Amino acid sequence: MMEEKLLTLDDLAEYFQVSKKTIYRLVQQKELPAVRISHQWRFRKQDVEGWIQEKMVEDQSA
Repeated sequence: MMEEKLLTLDDLAEYFQVSKKTIYRLVQQKELPAVRISHQWRFRKQDVEGWIQEKMVEDQSA
């Protein structure tokens, strides 16, 4: 079984093409699913992709 790689704040900022500050703000507002390991935030790719899908559905129904 292959272990899933966790994304870093830098990885996610690059993936979304936004600043690290924007990602950090979304985490602080509990908008974006994240886990804190020591003093660093990590993100499961499947959780992030689910979050994106959820936001797309919300936008379409608005």
